Amino acid sequence: MLIGDVARRSGVSARMLRHYDALGLVRPTGRSGAGYREYSGEDIRRIFHIESLRSLGLSLRDVGRALDDPGFTPSALVDDLIRRTRERIAAETELLTRLRRIDAAEPAGWEDVLQIVALLHALGSKNAGSRQSAALASADEVPVPVEALVEAALSESDPNVAGALRWALARSGDDASALLAEGLRAPAAEVRARAVRSIAELPDDRATELLRDALTDPDVVVRRPAALALGARGVPDAIPALIDMVVEGTNDVEAADALSTLAGRPGAADPIAAGLMDRLARSSADPSERLRLTQALADIPGATASRALADLSHDDDRAVALTATYILGIRDTR
Repeated sequence: MLIGDVARRSGVSARMLRHYDALGLVRPTGRSGAGYREYSGEDIRRIFHIESLRSLGLSLRDVGRALDDPGFTPSALVDDLIRRTRERIAAETELLTRLRRIDAAEPAGWEDVLQIVALLHALGSKNAGSRQSAALASADEVPVPVEALVEAALSESDPNVAGALRWALARSGDDASALLAEGLRAPAAEVRARAVRSIAELPDDRATELLRDALTDPDVVVRRPAALALGARGVPDAIPALIDMVVEGTNDVEAADALSTLAGRPGAADPIAAGLMDRLARSSADPSERLRLTQALADIPGATASRALADLSHDDDRAVALTATYILGIRDTR
């Protein structure tokens, strides 16, 4: 079969077939009387084998070794092809994500595109100052796409940068809640905790519902910021978790402040005081734990808290008794 016929039937161009011949990959078995290349059935089968191996990403050099070297094994080469393919997919996926984010920002011109690209690069910088500047720049005419802000917020460990990202997300509109909700399903507890802290900055009702969901998280590093945020919003669901924080001594001052805020709601003060007293009754012999619970009663109004403090002023633990007496004196002055 002449080269033109082979090219038509195989889909490999005549130019590429000549290149294969020059490299020694496929040498035509014969020549016609006029000197044209003639390919046998075995030659054509080899062409299809070459194309099959090329479709896997092998170079022509590796294709030749695979077909001609009996000692050439595929395992190492295939492993390398898998690695390179994964790297290529990751790079292409990153590019696709960046293009989608640029498109979502609806740039008016190429100057806007350049600004967005610069901000996206800055968000991924190793320099914390650059990341913080990019987050703060989201208030400009060409904002950072909210997807990029969420991704950065969920991965940011620097507290100053994280604060700037949360501020930016709070100004970004309604899309942030849905995207941050995905962060609450992340396998890593620290990522879920970052999602909670970001959600806490959002003022909408959807954010409150997400924080309620976070109260049931199996990890305390997620439950604690959710409880503090809900307490600040006046949501009574957070009361048990806040009392736990007072008992544990983790963010206990902030938890006591949140309980004080909640106690200002109608009908909430007495149940909170009763909850604190119940924990006092069940508490261990740890004096610091009992002292924290006593101090938490200070800003809880109502008769239940006052009676509890009066009882505690006669407590066997001198520090608890003195603290309760002092608090009662302040309450009487008020």
